[in-house]
Amino acid sequence: MTTPSDGSSSARCGREPSSALGPTGQRIPDVERIAVLRANALGDFIFLLPALDALRMAYPSAEIVLLGAPWHAAFWRDRPGPVDRVLVVPPTPGIREPGPDESPVEPADFLAAARAERFDLALQVHGGGANSNPFVARLGARVTAGLRAEDAPPLDRWLRYVYYQHEVVRYLEVVALVGAPAITITPVLAVTDADRAEASVVLGAPTRPRVALHPGATDTRRRWPPESFAEVARALAGDGYEVLVTGTPAERETVDAVVAAAGVPVRPQVGTLGLGALAAAYADCALVVSNDTGPLHLAAAVGAPTVGIFWIGNLINGASPLRGRHRPIAAWTVRCPVCGVDCTPGIYPHRPGDGNCPHRVSFVADVPAVEVIEAARDLLTPPPPAR
Repeated sequence: MTTPSDGSSSARCGREPSSALGPTGQRIPDVERIAVLRANALGDFIFLLPALDALRMAYPSAEIVLLGAPWHAAFWRDRPGPVDRVLVVPPTPGIREPGPDESPVEPADFLAAARAERFDLALQVHGGGANSNPFVARLGARVTAGLRAEDAPPLDRWLRYVYYQHEVVRYLEVVALVGAPAITITPVLAVTDADRAEASVVLGAPTRPRVALHPGATDTRRRWPPESFAEVARALAGDGYEVLVTGTPAERETVDAVVAAAGVPVRPQVGTLGLGALAAAYADCALVVSNDTGPLHLAAAVGAPTVGIFWIGNLINGASPLRGRHRPIAAWTVRCPVCGVDCTPGIYPHRPGDGNCPHRVSFVADVPAVEVIEAARDLLTPPPPAR
């Protein structure tokens, strides 16, 4: 029942017939409680949603417990979806950094409490596993499964971590190891009445169709210049849309730069909307234009059409494969604009260079604004009526 497998042999893991995304492992019997480790940022969690949906379908009576961050606990409270409960993982090296003003909790105390939960199944979908696989192994679950990079110890069932793979598919392959085949590749997130009410208080009722721009990103290499976002704002405002510019308090300077450069009336929203209200605001937008960051993936998950600006490597891992309502625009820059170092071969050890440099300038600045505007207008144009 807990036969180790690297995902490459049907016999070693007792494979059932293949699903649309590849082989499916045997389902674990008598599962009452499932732990899923994914304690990082917003976009990372959005990518996990189809895998959680697959788990829910395969184990309909089991409790699915997300081992996550404090924001997961706040966001998932009273929200319909595949997560039944959140256990907040304490700050742990290689798993989660402490938040501001966060009270310390000893990892040993957390693990003791987690073992008392008597998990039947524990899944590691948090990265390559050097730190997270030992953590999951200490939960005391009957069966463990997850990802494994070369420097990570194995779990009972595991899949090799290969960097360039779409994140949604990566986690679908992990849950397939325990008999949960994919039922969708599209992340979907529910917007609640409370979300809509909060957004309405802040934004009011729209008097014309809204679009939203999100010019921030934690990784500055993923940021398209404010001047380029401002050009998009001018074009869409000229087309008759109400333009929101969203950002976190840490992104205020970037939002202010977009507003100043736009030269037309736009509505900056910096820290005015909680995460649920932001989801509701995006759900009511005709389009969201954003860097490759959590709000872009949130917008897609609540049903908004999106235009995303991606570095080519991130496009492979994170851009939606669907084109009915999504347009990822790729920047093909692979060498640092400052020092010229090729920033791809860090995962290709047989190629020259080490793939690293200390600079954090934009790798997407050369994407022309006209390409983004054309993609936006294409998505905003109503399709012809059906005959």
